[in-house]
Amino acid sequence: MPFPATEPPRQFASDNWAGICPEAWAALAEANAGHAPSYGADAWTTEAVRLIREVFETECEVHFVFNGTSANSLAVAAMCAPFESVLCHEHAHLVSDECGAPGFFAHGTTLRPVAGEWGKVRPAEVRAAALRRSDVHHPKPGALSLTQSTELGTVYAPEEVAELGEAARALDLWLHMDGARVANAVASLGVAPRRITWEAGVDVLSLGGTKNGMPFGEALVFFDRGLARDFAFRRKQSGQLASKMRFLAAPWVGMLRDGSWLRHAANANDRAAQLARGLGALPGVAVLYAREANAVFAALPPPMRDGLRARGWQFYTDVGPDGAARLMCSWDTTEEDVAAFLRDAAAV
Repeated sequence: MPFPATEPPRQFASDNWAGICPEAWAALAEANAGHAPSYGADAWTTEAVRLIREVFETECEVHFVFNGTSANSLAVAAMCAPFESVLCHEHAHLVSDECGAPGFFAHGTTLRPVAGEWGKVRPAEVRAAALRRSDVHHPKPGALSLTQSTELGTVYAPEEVAELGEAARALDLWLHMDGARVANAVASLGVAPRRITWEAGVDVLSLGGTKNGMPFGEALVFFDRGLARDFAFRRKQSGQLASKMRFLAAPWVGMLRDGSWLRHAANANDRAAQLARGLGALPGVAVLYAREANAVFAALPPPMRDGLRARGWQFYTDVGPDGAARLMCSWDTTEEDVAAFLRDAAAV
């Protein structure tokens, strides 16, 4: 019995709602032919690692895991001792949406939220938080985590990441990047991926694929390869070592071998720009923050919000510091999807 589709067929609730993009789907089908060695000893995993190294133009260490929560949490565990803390933005996924997983995987490591406008932390606030206390009764700062693009849809420019990288080094902190939507950031900035990662001081990247059109699977990219020492054991102990690893790796091959990871991200960004322009032209609507990736935050009048939902549109509200509606565009969002939403918004 088929499950009913949503109406409209594509929604703005989350880029996690979107299906699998053609390139990832085709690679999965290719990988499904015949037998292959297990636990990452297959040709698909080898090729996916090679392509990630090629994209970032460095000999990084790469490990595939099932989801973003495990990627972020295992990154924290690799960087920090149990008595250390991670500085991150107060709205970061680490703080608000990981259900305590970083502390669980890192056996007690804590998170220290840092305030900052538009979802970004700044060097001055990082220094103040790191130096606030240094006594033995308080967790020792061990790492700084950035979200790129941020939870409020903004993007750190290369210079901003580099400034934070310098601050982290001066404070003896590792630098982690939660890159669940790093493809959207790269597409938005139009720079080589190395510019906002290892060249800017990032030590470990949680490289996201699910929100960009893959069915599952993220990659932990260790630019500081020393941090990956014994990580294979940590991944196995945490239940994140896939026996049929080729099916985690194959979508990466499909997405990276022809550059479709950035094309899909650029489409999502472009549709968000179209949506932001259209909403901003409607009376009573205020578009919040800067639309720099694939998210639009907007204060919608309650009758408009309720009317859109009555017409079948799905989106989250009361998101972020201003209680706005969050509208996410996906790899498969079309110009007509956005136009249809805007027509209904105007009508109600």
